[in-house]
Amino acid sequence: MITGIKGTRFRRAAAVTITTGAVLAAGAFGAAPAGAVTTPTIAAKGGYVMNNGTGTTLYTKAADTRLSTGSTTKIMTAKVVLAQSNLNLDAKVTIQKAYSDYVVANNASQAHLIVGDKVTVRQLLYGLMLPSGCDAAYALADKFGSGTTRAARVKSFIGKMNAAATSLHLPNTHFDSFDGIGHGANYSTPRDLTKIASSAMKNSTFKSIVKTVTTKQKVTTSSGGYRYYTWENTNKPLLTGYTGTIGVKTGSGPEAKYCLVFAATRDGKTVIGTVLASTSIDARTADAKKLMNYAFAK
Repeated sequence: MITGIKGTRFRRAAAVTITTGAVLAAGAFGAAPAGAVTTPTIAAKGGYVMNNGTGTTLYTKAADTRLSTGSTTKIMTAKVVLAQSNLNLDAKVTIQKAYSDYVVANNASQAHLIVGDKVTVRQLLYGLMLPSGCDAAYALADKFGSGTTRAARVKSFIGKMNAAATSLHLPNTHFDSFDGIGHGANYSTPRDLTKIASSAMKNSTFKSIVKTVTTKQKVTTSSGGYRYYTWENTNKPLLTGYTGTIGVKTGSGPEAKYCLVFAATRDGKTVIGTVLASTSIDARTADAKKLMNYAFAK
């Protein structure tokens, strides 16, 4: 049926005629023929969905057009951290003033990490992926980059992000930031981002984190006491509003508009996809739901 269109009675009549024709074609009591699934219209500039098990493409819209990714960049941030050899997820990182200064200066989304607190790598990954903390992203880049200065370590970490994109054969992806606050050369495509997310979802820690709606994490303070951080997932509308959703990450920004990398499993079938440059928070969620409905129906 034609829905969501401010149309005339003529359009409504046309929809009825088409529906009736489909029923007649399938027989008076038969179902509509297989494959007669209407391709959805989305608000986003770009979109892509694939079957995560087979890699089969199920939907494309400007799927290979380079667009700003906003905080969906953090999927690669997490992927690079989790790919480190001999990774100790319980290793503690002391929160530096530079991280909080950075989020304040950039008016960035944050995990509200407090200077001097000792936060584990695992907790930083929750802070990165749930509230989309750019302070957590900075802490991870500083921890897992190489070099004698913070600037060198951050540059090294971003280099690892680009190396990972190259190893995944993603020609239309480039990072110039650890969190999506780009400097003119931070971009990907719906297809490439979906492939990054699909690769990241193979890691059990990543998969567990991105499907978490809320978490309460106990950390050690600089004085040796403790406090709790409570974080809620920015992807809560999809995680709680679409049956089978298992992730993945939201993103937004002046250039990126509203982005969402999404994944869901139903009846043993997992679909994964991306919408970039949608028009609002509600629109990106609606776009994702439409694309997943379409992908599951195909």
